[in-house]
Amino acid sequence: MEETVINKIFCIGFHKTGTKSLAAALTTLGHRVTGPNGLTDPDIEKNVYAMAYDLVERYDAFQDNPWPILYKELDTKYPDNKFILTLRDSESWIKSQVDHFGYHGTSMRNWIYGAGCPKGNENTYVERFERHNKEVQDYFRTRPQDLLIMDLAKADGWEKLCSFLRADIPNVPFPHANTAIDREKPKSRRTRLAIKAKGIVNRIRVRSD
Repeated sequence: MEETVINKIFCIGFHKTGTKSLAAALTTLGHRVTGPNGLTDPDIEKNVYAMAYDLVERYDAFQDNPWPILYKELDTKYPDNKFILTLRDSESWIKSQVDHFGYHGTSMRNWIYGAGCPKGNENTYVERFERHNKEVQDYFRTRPQDLLIMDLAKADGWEKLCSFLRADIPNVPFPHANTAIDREKPKSRRTRLAIKAKGIVNRIRVRSD
């Protein structure tokens, strides 16, 4: 496939939706990727736009926080670019949030969710997560050529990404940096049979011991 030059790629799925895997994939395709950014800034809400606009001048692709929150402003300031929304099942997403962050709060998450930590604020986080995904899809509803929706747990990978970016598919496996999401992927019949057989062997060994 003949490659088309794309100025910027804004990955606007919330963190814990496969953002690291997508960053690795875009890096493999030759893009200069940054993110997350501003995680330790206690005044991120005040400083986020100046930081983001400076970074846009220096990188090709942007992922994780704070980029999902800025998609409308980025689309206005940098027209004719591409956006990628990574999705994940809400139940597994909030479980990952709580397992990873627990009661640890940050200014970034307080700005995004209105609560710094996910533990004890699960409903607030899920509501914000689902609202963001709906709002993004509504915003780009008449411009499907500008938004790619990916669900890495459903085995979306190179074919979908490279078709959207009009890039050649690399001769390497699609990266999966988030093992939890990788475990959610549907397994092939051969893999399921292998897992089942292994389980049977293990039960036989237990009985024999």
